[in-house]
Amino acid sequence: MSSLVLDDKNRGRRESRKPAPAAGTTPGTAQGPPPPRRVALVPTAALLLGALYCLLPVAWVVIASTKSGSELFSTFTFLPGTGFTENLADLSAYRDGVYWQWMANSALYAGVGALLSTAVSALGGYALATYRFRGRESIFNILLAGVLMPPVILAVPQYLLLAEADLTDSYASVLLPLILSPYGVYLARIYATAAVPGDVVEAGRMDGAGEWRIFTRIALPMMVPGLVTVFLFQFVAVWNNFLLPYIMLSDDEKFPITLGLFTLLEQGSNTPALYTLVVTGALLAVIPLIALFLVVQRFWSLDLLSGAVKS
Repeated sequence: MSSLVLDDKNRGRRESRKPAPAAGTTPGTAQGPPPPRRVALVPTAALLLGALYCLLPVAWVVIASTKSGSELFSTFTFLPGTGFTENLADLSAYRDGVYWQWMANSALYAGVGALLSTAVSALGGYALATYRFRGRESIFNILLAGVLMPPVILAVPQYLLLAEADLTDSYASVLLPLILSPYGVYLARIYATAAVPGDVVEAGRMDGAGEWRIFTRIALPMMVPGLVTVFLFQFVAVWNNFLLPYIMLSDDEKFPITLGLFTLLEQGSNTPALYTLVVTGALLAVIPLIALFLVVQRFWSLDLLSGAVKS
């Protein structure tokens, strides 16, 4: 009997000395190093090819802007040149600095147009998301049809309408068609539906707040991340817009940067020295878009319902 008791005690001591299983594992299973992570070769290769396709033209513009007129067509494509400062000076001196006038015009068109479009989109999207009225879905479907409408179809009718009002060849002729953006209203409605709880709106009404106060003090702060996205999309679209200014404007001092560089490119067929100005101007025209993206991206990290009661 005593030997059996001693055997049981020794067996218990040996089991107590066994290490405990690692956290997150099943007792009794074999322990070892985690299996190596498998890399999906096809998706990774596709992403690398897509990045190369997008970044290669940017790299060419950056390198070509450093070359002088004699180096642009006589040296290796991706070999940096020595004429960047000279190109900047020539670009600034061209027609008494008309390039910077084009940049200022683009900033005016894109900045004011994007702000007005974002404001209209916020009002329209909030109304379509919050209020229930007859014909709401019909209006929304018409907006969706406007999203699918190519801008080239609308440019000529817009020109004819503004010509009747004697507004062509003016800053207003470019700004007015940009105020209403069907895609911006669509995004604002989708975001307002997700970000503005109906309970919060009803609570504001029960507290005696008017509809305008509810929108400006309660709903608008919740919609800020979505409206920043709408503003960025509109700014980039207006900054890169070419067809509408091409139809509306005839005075080159009112041209945006896209149309101004196009005129320089046309003149470059007769004066090859202007090609360096076009390349350098194209590089400078991208910098404001990159800076804007870096400034506004912090707003995207905000919570959809920041400061609100989640329902």
